[in-house]
Amino acid sequence: EVQLVESGGGLVQPGGSLELSCAASGFTFSIYGMSWVRQAPGKGLESVSGVNGGNGRATYADSVKGRFTIYRDNPKSTLYLQMNNLKPEDTGVYYCTKSSKPNWDAPYDYWGKGTLVTVSS
Repeated sequence: EVQLVESGGGLVQPGGSLELSCAASGFTFSIYGMSWVRQAPGKGLESVSGVNGGNGRATYADSVKGRFTIYRDNPKSTLYLQMNNLKPEDTGVYYCTKSSKPNWDAPYDYWGKGTLVTVSS
């Protein structure tokens, strides 16, 4: 079965850094697009960043561009999100998603349970 397990969340001060990991299993990881979405308290889901299978093209929301980096380690079937210069508005539950196609922005068919990121002084 497909499983996506996020880790790496925690409490960090504004300006700090954190790296999230998503351990994937149950499918051929390298083929499919993957992404990170987040949900801030009291708000809806927001797409943060995605990376394609195959060509590896990465895309970022304007709100995180220049601060976050998404990358994947296909041999380890693991997706990462390096987050730098964190801001309070980055606070939320971060979910790893698997796309139904090689393009990350195709409808996703699986997601993990999430990991909580809290940015606060």
